[in-house]
Amino acid sequence: MIQTDILIVGAGPVGLFAVFEAGLLKMRCHLVDSLPVPGGQLAEIYPKKPIYDIPGYPSILAGDLVDRLMEQIAPFNPTFTLGERAEKFEQLENGHFQLTTSKGTQIQAPVIAIAGGLGCFEPRKPPLENLERFEDKGIDYIIRDPEKYRNKRVVIAGGGDSALDWTIFLADVASEVTLIHRRKDFRGAPDSVEKVHELAHSGRIDLLTDSQMTGLRGNGVLTDVVIDTKEKGEVLRSTDYLIPLFGLAPELGPLGTWGLNVEKSAIEVNTFDYSTNIPGIYAIGDINTYPGKLKLILCGFHEATLMCQSAFKRVYPDKKLSFKYTTVNGVNAF
Repeated sequence: MIQTDILIVGAGPVGLFAVFEAGLLKMRCHLVDSLPVPGGQLAEIYPKKPIYDIPGYPSILAGDLVDRLMEQIAPFNPTFTLGERAEKFEQLENGHFQLTTSKGTQIQAPVIAIAGGLGCFEPRKPPLENLERFEDKGIDYIIRDPEKYRNKRVVIAGGGDSALDWTIFLADVASEVTLIHRRKDFRGAPDSVEKVHELAHSGRIDLLTDSQMTGLRGNGVLTDVVIDTKEKGEVLRSTDYLIPLFGLAPELGPLGTWGLNVEKSAIEVNTFDYSTNIPGIYAIGDINTYPGKLKLILCGFHEATLMCQSAFKRVYPDKKLSFKYTTVNGVNAF
């Protein structure tokens, strides 16, 4: 039996930062994650993807951010149960919670903080007839190592931040980059949209808007993408790799059976402290929802900070919380 002050479900960046904020308040944390290593999507899906909106870092690779977070929380000695999914919980007579994982590990704590990112997820796939035939044979849904595309011809499909960011990044790596989007307008950050248009104007990428993929060709491996364009009609684009980036389809998995208030696969919270409808259970990061919600790592860090302030009152009901700046107190390990 593992006992801790805060049980954090999800070891992504927001869950890891919660360890730091809890540590400043002398609360111990244990993290549970279905992935085999800490870092969540940053470590498993896109460790080499650059992130531009972390304060103090004009640009930092996702994997490097995980490394910095692990370094930051090291003084507080968090413990981990990795490769196991949070399955069910029960509330004990003393008001604490007991969580059981998919492999039978049991953890007890007075507070549970759900920081599970998007929950269980699968990439959204384009509706192409012979798609599965070319999966792992020219079609990648996740970019784990950009060097794989060095001096290769790459077609990216999508209109969100991920498609825009990887188009900008791979413009300096691949020999050819084509970005396909079915609309003229993009859903991503305005700065990224502007950079993509600049790359297209300078001839460094080929930008096809009002366009969508209609077919794939190849003998054993992908060789061509058939594209229906508004301006040129049907065109054939030779490529070494197709990377459809249409986002992830999130599912709460077992968390959806916990009795939490849920809206569109996200957990409803009170923005005062990011508490759920079950006292003692909080939700922070991409897995929660509230009016004005932005799914940014930066916002998750803020949520984790306020959550820990509230959690302190449950962990230490007889102690008075006195907020002090780290510039005054420093970071003191246990």
